[in-house]
Amino acid sequence: MKYRNMEDCINDLEQHGHLIRIKEEVDPNLEMAAIHMKVHEAKGPALLFENVKGSKFQAVSNLFGTLERCKFMFRNTLEGVQRVMAVRDDPMKALKTPLQHISTGLAAWQALPKQKSISLPVSAQEIQISDLPLIKHWPMDGGAFVTLPQVYSEDPDKPGIMNSNLGMYRVQLSGNDYAMNKEIGLHYQIHRGIGIHQAKAVKKGEPLKVSIFIGGPPAHTLSAVMPLPEGLSELTFAGLLAGRRFRYSYKDGYCISNDADFVITGDIYPGETKPEGPFGDHLGYYSLTHEFPLMKVHKVYAKPNAIWPFTVVGRPPQEDTAFGDLIHEITGDAIKQEIPGVKEVHAVDAAGVHPLLFAIGSERYTPYQTVKQPTELLTIANRILGTGQLSLAKYLFITAEDQQPLDTHREVEFLTYILERMNLQRDIHFHTNTTIDTLDYSGTGLNTGSKVVFAAYGEKIRELCTEVPDTFKNIRGYTNAQLIMPGIVSIQTSAFTSYEETAREMQQFTDMLKEQGGLDSCPLIILCDDSSFLSASLSNFLWATFTRSNPSHDMYGVNSSYTHKHWGCDQMIIDARVKPHQAPPLIPDPAVEKSIERLFVSGASLASVKI
Repeated sequence: MKYRNMEDCINDLEQHGHLIRIKEEVDPNLEMAAIHMKVHEAKGPALLFENVKGSKFQAVSNLFGTLERCKFMFRNTLEGVQRVMAVRDDPMKALKTPLQHISTGLAAWQALPKQKSISLPVSAQEIQISDLPLIKHWPMDGGAFVTLPQVYSEDPDKPGIMNSNLGMYRVQLSGNDYAMNKEIGLHYQIHRGIGIHQAKAVKKGEPLKVSIFIGGPPAHTLSAVMPLPEGLSELTFAGLLAGRRFRYSYKDGYCISNDADFVITGDIYPGETKPEGPFGDHLGYYSLTHEFPLMKVHKVYAKPNAIWPFTVVGRPPQEDTAFGDLIHEITGDAIKQEIPGVKEVHAVDAAGVHPLLFAIGSERYTPYQTVKQPTELLTIANRILGTGQLSLAKYLFITAEDQQPLDTHREVEFLTYILERMNLQRDIHFHTNTTIDTLDYSGTGLNTGSKVVFAAYGEKIRELCTEVPDTFKNIRGYTNAQLIMPGIVSIQTSAFTSYEETAREMQQFTDMLKEQGGLDSCPLIILCDDSSFLSASLSNFLWATFTRSNPSHDMYGVNSSYTHKHWGCDQMIIDARVKPHQAPPLIPDPAVEKSIERLFVSGASLASVKI
């Protein structure tokens, strides 16, 4: 089925058992988010909130909660989109087999946006920001946020929809110093297309016109997060995935998505910012309050019977995980075309996506050499860290297949393969004083931190320990050593106080380890606050280690040294303790958790959901 709007999608999901209606009144202040989290964790259905306290509008969440449901929603268009993306990645396919690609060409042609003279039905009624479902997700959030927005802007130098950008940048509707109904906050991070548009507008000394679309066909929402090549309009992709051309018009000079449920129009003026946040984000911590662009609201529109879509982000996996899985289904091997020699790149969801990448490359530079070591892999690593949002990564583990197949999604096997082969004096490569994810507070400031590449290739050079070495039983001040996986041990110590004090502690710690010896089979040691938590599951290890450390500041080594500015060691140590400058983790409100139990008891709307 091809959806014309959000209502079509909801009706289809309900008819096929993928959606439940919640008829009881629910508070948008924390309750709706808590219900969503509980149902999503249970891999439950999409949720239609029919009675949102304080708003006449309904709201829907968990639409994209599982990959299965995502594929169901796009069951009539997904295969055609995959064909178009494949032709984009390898145009010679179309030239060699033109008859097979007639349908692909037709699908691409039908994707072209279609302008209309009027913008009904979405502009049929003008409303206020205060009329919307003002959903607050986490206890320390600064206010209500839009979490599935489609933020539209045009290139000031080349206006028009084919030079537009559509991105999912979070929008703060209330709280802080925002004047209700007049101002909202627009948070966008580095490597985002809207930033280029705003920079051009600032250079011209004029405001940037922005339209925020909410709702409409689910293809429009997904298009806002698609990693498309520069120059390919997200609106074209939206039409392609929807199987129906993106319909738009202009009102008061602002672009209007005719099929959206809501549209907010406004302007970003040069140099005008206000504090935005905090916001419970997808790394599992709050992103804190910072100055971000201020959008002055022009008008807010809603179609008759409009439905407000939202999601909740937090420590992964959450609904945005399914977004990533679906994007991978659509783009397939696109990364191979973009970066020669790459076979696979996996942004590890459990670690918050951007903090940790696993990659498989190639080693073809010197096949004549008998000694195998990373060469082409280092070139590929630089390409990865210079490509789009992959450049936000902090930790990159990369290797090449040699006599056995590898899969980056089998995390334990992949890390084991690398740690068995990595020469710790040669294969660790730092990038210091550089950019990291805006939402990552492990670095030295907003957007700033470091990166490290672990590149391994060659013969196996060590056997990895499968139990905690005796060495760790005799280290004063360090307790509860736990095996996380072969070759990786966690150990806890006193809380972090400062980097100056930690430098002294690490010198003593590494001296004791060196004196004790017996660590040849343990190349990676994780220093933490709670070793039982870190070792309880693979996801705990990946999350806590790679979201709570900054490579340049939090990596140490036994017998470490510099040779011509290259750092190496015998055993690596990552200090994954919580640091005072880092953001607090997301903790649900116990009173709210207790309150929503009423919806899961016998006879209530969600009684059928297995939690």
